[in-house]
Amino acid sequence: MDEKSSSSSHHRLLIVLLMVMLFGVIMVQYVCPSRSECQALHRLGSWFNSGKATGSRGGDSELPDGFQKDPYIAEDGAMARFVPRFNFTKEDLNRVVDFNIKGDDVIVFLHIQKTGGTTFGRHLVRNIQLERPCECHAGQKKCTCFRPGKKETWLFSRFSTGWSCGLHADWTELTSCVPSRMDSREAPRSLPRNYYYITILRDPVSRYLSEWRHVQRGATWKASLHVCDGRSPTLSELPSCYSGDDWSGCSLQEFMDCPYNLANNRQTRMLADLSLVGCYNVSTMSEEERWAVLLESAKRNLRGMAFFGLTEYQRKTQYLFERTFNLEFIAPFTQLNGTRASSVEVPPETQRRIRQLNRWDVELYEYARDLFLQRFQLARQQERRQARERRQQERRRLRGGLRTNQGRQLKPTETPRPTNSRSVVTEERRREKPAEDSVASEVPLPDWWDLDENSTLEDYLDNVEQW
Repeated sequence: MDEKSSSSSHHRLLIVLLMVMLFGVIMVQYVCPSRSECQALHRLGSWFNSGKATGSRGGDSELPDGFQKDPYIAEDGAMARFVPRFNFTKEDLNRVVDFNIKGDDVIVFLHIQKTGGTTFGRHLVRNIQLERPCECHAGQKKCTCFRPGKKETWLFSRFSTGWSCGLHADWTELTSCVPSRMDSREAPRSLPRNYYYITILRDPVSRYLSEWRHVQRGATWKASLHVCDGRSPTLSELPSCYSGDDWSGCSLQEFMDCPYNLANNRQTRMLADLSLVGCYNVSTMSEEERWAVLLESAKRNLRGMAFFGLTEYQRKTQYLFERTFNLEFIAPFTQLNGTRASSVEVPPETQRRIRQLNRWDVELYEYARDLFLQRFQLARQQERRQARERRQQERRRLRGGLRTNQGRQLKPTETPRPTNSRSVVTEERRREKPAEDSVASEVPLPDWWDLDENSTLEDYLDNVEQW
């Protein structure tokens, strides 16, 4: 009898302990929904739930519920609460253009080396849902992207018009070249075309390593023109880092040691107006002053572009492009974390030197990332506000129909029969009150509940959600 009683007590104790642990895990998820806020507790919860996660889809089990519900957070692991570092104007953040594909508008893609621009360029010609899709044929590098009902292109990019302004033309080259090239391809317009410039940026260290691996395999980009103020640079202005046909087989050390390597701060240079610093003539000012001018120019041009995306945020890049141009992609973008650059094991001291060599790109990327995430944050808030307003309008419409049915006139044959005097008084008071009061009283809500902003619990959660 004592053994049975002892065994039963042990079972009850075990059940109590399991219930306490389960309650603790639930509270962790409730109090700390973001992995970034309570990492240690979330690791404990993940360990406890590891048995349940077995057999689920790969990757999903490692993310908290809040991350799984929002694909834009799950795809890149960004923090749920983004804290801006820079102040931007509403015009900088609310970037939506009136792109008219049937008119004279042209999208110009500034393709910076090793930023994922090839993948994005293919999305532009093969993955956009259009009334007249681009015609792409096997074996041909370029696609035909004509406007509906016209033999005129709406896209100026590598995969549509080719390298018409030179291989990987930069901002300085494109802004002076594209209008004349478009006029030579098509009949000149009485009114100037609208050119919407777009680009993709990438983490500077990853981009630099990717370019080194590409050069190591034999890439040279000799066809680049580097035209500025009407001419290409002389050999003394832009010396070569190698003497042979290419620089294949170069070590990372050799790549970093060349002082003329255009891979250094490439993104800043390609987005800036080089004419502000005398193009490639470095004798006009000190190096520090020169790069400071280029950085501010690159930031200004980046803010003025119709759109830019980040390689590290593929889904957000897709979302912002679709919202900016009112176009939709057929298939979603994919975040690929495995690249040649990511497979390179670089010691910490080498990474520090790469960052130092690309210090202006590092600053530009941090600025671009902040602007990009603020634009995304604002766009999502606007989208949710619009969805909430549509829901509220639909409820008002339904409630209006309900009031119409409730306020209909009694038929001549119908006579109200109040059961007592109290019913008569209640009916008279109800008729004296405004219609809005009777509608609001249909669903009792707490005093703190704002009916205009929080018609439902879903609306309330939308309002209090933190990004």
